[in-house]
Amino acid sequence: MSDFTPLPRSPSPDRRGFLKKVVASAAIATSAGCRQALEEFMKKSLREMSRAEVKDVLQKHEAEYKAKFGREVEVFATPAREGVLFGYGLDLSRCNGNRKCVTACVKENNQSRGSDDAPHNNPIQWIRVLEMEKDKGISFEHANPYYNPKEVPEEGKFYLPVQCQQCENPPCVKVCPVGATWAERDGIVVIDYDWCIGCRCCMSACPYGARSFNWAEPNLPSDQVNPNTHVLGNRPRPRGVVEKCTFCIQRTRAGRYPACLEACPTGARKFGNLLDPNSEIRRLLEEKRVFVLKEELNTRPKFFYFYG
Repeated sequence: MSDFTPLPRSPSPDRRGFLKKVVASAAIATSAGCRQALEEFMKKSLREMSRAEVKDVLQKHEAEYKAKFGREVEVFATPAREGVLFGYGLDLSRCNGNRKCVTACVKENNQSRGSDDAPHNNPIQWIRVLEMEKDKGISFEHANPYYNPKEVPEEGKFYLPVQCQQCENPPCVKVCPVGATWAERDGIVVIDYDWCIGCRCCMSACPYGARSFNWAEPNLPSDQVNPNTHVLGNRPRPRGVVEKCTFCIQRTRAGRYPACLEACPTGARKFGNLLDPNSEIRRLLEEKRVFVLKEELNTRPKFFYFYG
């Protein structure tokens, strides 16, 4: 059972390099004054900006993407709603490993399609579906992420999708040296791509392997860009930053379901407000046999697995 049990002010082009130098300097700084100065420097985030300043940043991003992709791209900063804490449920008895959730996620969230002529520019996928053997149970050691989805479900096998668990106690947040990742009021753990310096400490800290690094400039063809984006979610990313699932923040904060849920042909995926006693996700958690991944780590995921 153990295995299963601050958007900143509009940045200058060289800010990421500057931040790397700051962090490197901080690593050897020992005086309280140096540490205090660093903490003050890191405080600037979207949450502290005026509406006019946020609007200016969003417009600059929209202009940047229009110039890059030759089409209109909207960037929203829709805030978390009061009284909402998002939770996700996945019925393992229904998941048949078809991976349509993966395809929908890539399309919705502007992930890099990869490139044959750039070895490091591999396709990025926020959802991994693992094929496991029923007689071995939940065993990541024997899991197969490379099965053929055209041949599912295979006899004697079951399927376990893994993505960001949106932890209440996220280890990735604790290790980020520049405060580029944090948990929002609605439970979504976000990344500020402008603030991220690409150190990948968060990737090392995540026990679920849920974060991906852009080694090269993401390959996102213009005709495949989803123009409806959120500044802390699916807007196009630059080279050298980390990204991950955000519960489709651009959709869920607008009252829609995540793209992976809508694409699931078996109805295995459930989503809703954990604070609403009448929501489907609450009913499932109260009535089903529920598990979380790596419970012993005390990350307190808001992504739940259940049977039947």
